[in-house]
Amino acid sequence: MTDTGLLNLSLTEVASAIRRKKLSSVEVTRACLEHAARVQPKLNCFISLEADEALKAARKADQALKRGSKVGPLHGVPLAHKDMFYRAGKISTGGSKILREYRPKVTATVVERLAAAGAIWMGGLNMAEFAANPTGHNDHWGHCRNPWNPAHMTGGSSSGSGSAVAARACYGALGSDTGGSVRLPAAACGVVGLKPTSGLISRYGILPRSWSQDTVGPLTRTVRDCARVTRVIAGADPKDPTCVAEPAADYERALAGRIKGLRIGVPVNHYYDGATDDVRKRMDESLAVFRSLGARVAEIKVPDPQEIFLLSSTVSQSEAATMHGAWIRTRPQDYSFYVRSRMEAGFHIPATAYLQAINLRAHLLDEFMREVYGKVDFLHTPVMVMPPPTIAETEPKAAGDVAGIVSRITRNTRPTNYLGLPALSVPAGFSKSGLPIAFQLMGRPFSEALIFRAAHLYQQETDWHSRMPSL
Repeated sequence: MTDTGLLNLSLTEVASAIRRKKLSSVEVTRACLEHAARVQPKLNCFISLEADEALKAARKADQALKRGSKVGPLHGVPLAHKDMFYRAGKISTGGSKILREYRPKVTATVVERLAAAGAIWMGGLNMAEFAANPTGHNDHWGHCRNPWNPAHMTGGSSSGSGSAVAARACYGALGSDTGGSVRLPAAACGVVGLKPTSGLISRYGILPRSWSQDTVGPLTRTVRDCARVTRVIAGADPKDPTCVAEPAADYERALAGRIKGLRIGVPVNHYYDGATDDVRKRMDESLAVFRSLGARVAEIKVPDPQEIFLLSSTVSQSEAATMHGAWIRTRPQDYSFYVRSRMEAGFHIPATAYLQAINLRAHLLDEFMREVYGKVDFLHTPVMVMPPPTIAETEPKAAGDVAGIVSRITRNTRPTNYLGLPALSVPAGFSKSGLPIAFQLMGRPFSEALIFRAAHLYQQETDWHSRMPSL
């Protein structure tokens, strides 16, 4: 098999080929490493590539198969992750200058679970500084670039995760999502990205941004791939008291089945405001596919997402300021202008406003469950109301309405983080200029299995997820 054909396999396909000894982990890992090195000058999606360590692990994976050892569901598959998932003694930069040489003493639970499942660690992926920028800009490590057009943003803060997976430099990646930071790069780069229900996936050993809204999720090429990785990393963790007590469900097995009669709601307020014609057309096309699968589509008015958006910002800015207070006071010059200004804004939020935002969450979630999920099974919305803008258009110091553009980028993703609901970004086609467009399915708490099934059936009827950028 040529390198191009090999790299274009999905995660589950390559895992199966390695398990059946049709491919070796060494040849797959070497192909990814060589391709990553080729695209890095153009995309800047990696902060570090650990070629020697990855190939050593791949050789061990192949030897285990030769011995007939029992292997996990990701055995020998090379992955790379946002550079904020801790491994004891290994540098984890958080995309920052301050943590450039930081070596944590603990290993993240999700990293341990991926390793136990047999995955190969390729390297650390570029990200917005301290996970605090929805566009993917990074003044310290350089801006990450979109593989469909390097002049355009990747979305953030899991910028390298979206770019590397789309570019076929790895078969999957972990990101974090506090206000859209998995779904935005997934949408902008044309891959699948999950923001899980709060508490489904452990956050132990992961650089925090906003402790009450942070979540961890995979970015992959297909929904099946995403379901497999989610099963591996989800479930109870005694090291994270906010995590659920139950083990993970078998999300991949749950893909089998139908969605006939499933009720899909299309919001008539907020989510389509300012949407471009390209985005509206792709949303209509994706809804037509769901109708053809037997789902029922209906318009629905949802509780004011703009109020939830503002409350989410209050929470994230307050919590980020608390975590970064000492560094902001002693090392302000080591932050980029944009990230420092976002952190400093949290110092000016009264404690009463923060506590009110926290206390309103249960009430607003109850209202959302009643008014929305009492009537439909999912909400279907654009992830972004426009195709990915250029890096120049979203440069924090640029002239023009940069703040307005950034607000439009995140307006549809923040509400789910505040409410703790799951949402999946799914590729839905391209704009007239060839840039990815995506929809998100937003469901009830812990409805990931049903969300995966609906999105998987959609991908069985379309081929957007199989398109590969020319690099």
